[in-house]
Amino acid sequence: MYDDILLPVAPGSAANDAVPHARSLAERYGATVHVVSAVDTLEHTLAGPRAGAFAERVEAGAERRVETVTEELEAAGIDAVGSVIHGDPLRVIENAIGDTGADIVVMPTHTRTGLQRVLLGSVTEKVVRTSPVPVVTVPMADDEA
Repeated sequence: MYDDILLPVAPGSAANDAVPHARSLAERYGATVHVVSAVDTLEHTLAGPRAGAFAERVEAGAERRVETVTEELEAAGIDAVGSVIHGDPLRVIENAIGDTGADIVVMPTHTRTGLQRVLLGSVTEKVVRTSPVPVVTVPMADDEA
């Protein structure tokens, strides 16, 4: 049923409660998990000497996170492929669905409400609305959100 699973991960985040769900689906269906992290540093709009250092830190965090999750999945005997892609997270995920041939997306959701939700938006919510494939959303634990 599922041959390719897309698992978006946030740069620099140590937690993602969606990883065990993606692992479980991959084990059940013998699927490959495509771990992707979007790096959106707004590098085109940032100016000054600190912009480059900030962008480098974000990208390094994304690379570490993708590597960590990919290694965790491989240690469990799951085929995993990782990539870090520059761009708006929503667009990166939308493109990754097609590029990887993903049959399902497994991603975390934060429980933001009120003004925080209005100001920050929800990439997960937007993916759910626009995805051509099923999306499994996994709530992040309160201490990780």
